[in-house]
Amino acid sequence: MRLFVALYPTPEAVDDLTAQVVRLRIGELAATGVNVRLTNRETYHVTLAFLGEVDDARLPDLETALDRAARGWRGPAGVPVTGGDDLPRLRLAGGGRFGQDRSTVLWVGLRGDLVALRRLGAAVRRELRRVRVSYDVRPYRPHLTVARPGERATPALVEADRETLDGYFGPSWPMSEMVLVRSHLGYRSLHHRLASWPL
Repeated sequence: MRLFVALYPTPEAVDDLTAQVVRLRIGELAATGVNVRLTNRETYHVTLAFLGEVDDARLPDLETALDRAARGWRGPAGVPVTGGDDLPRLRLAGGGRFGQDRSTVLWVGLRGDLVALRRLGAAVRRELRRVRVSYDVRPYRPHLTVARPGERATPALVEADRETLDGYFGPSWPMSEMVLVRSHLGYRSLHHRLASWPL
């Protein structure tokens, strides 16, 4: 199974970002039929840990680890929060790109309670190590992938969209649930939620 652990934005945040993406140059290209590999709005997510291929037999250990992470990520002192409830809040804001040429990825960043987000990500990774489930160990850079245009969009076009996203500031949403997701690769990536934990 190809797995990752993620947070999903609220429908309001998804609607707002979708409206922004349509106005980007890659959105205009997609509307003309160019396959710039826009991320399907139903799969918008913020990855906490990418696991890759995991044997089915490891699923119970993995779920135990993620349960521990969900219950223990705040620690004894808790984490800084804003607003009137005790849930840290995030918003999709800013933009960036990874890679170049065929591996170009355009993304939107996150703002808000990033201390809480990073603490949750660290807890997930710590518990994965504890049960010896492998994950991508690259430094954690919270983002939501908007498109993987590769060479189907010029570098200048992608850079213009990155600059536009720099001014983007979406609605706030609570970090309320962590999800274990199985992804199915293909023309349109599909996500299947295997389990979730309240935060």
